[in-house]
Amino acid sequence: MKYKIEFTDKAYSPIELNENAELSQTLTIQNSPILFGCRTGICGTCLIRVHEESPHPLHQRTPDEEEFLEGLYPGDKTLRLACQVKLTANIKIEKEKI
Repeated sequence: MKYKIEFTDKAYSPIELNENAELSQTLTIQNSPILFGCRTGICGTCLIRVHEESPHPLHQRTPDEEEFLEGLYPGDKTLRLACQVKLTANIKIEKEKI
């Protein structure tokens, strides 16, 4: 199964990826506005806001991702670390400023 990633930044075209594709392994500066630093969920460089998820929500946050995000942005469930996301739904995302 394939899922689509769309960006709120219209300078970047949508991308279709296989189910469970890791965003950190696929997204580059050429094909997305998302930058990656550590790729392990501790630096926050790849912070994104998920605007849409269909036909169902993305997988739950990983424990490391949950700890990082709840520490800085308590209660905001629309934020994710792109390095921790495996594609399990169509999504529309925006690079969030730290």
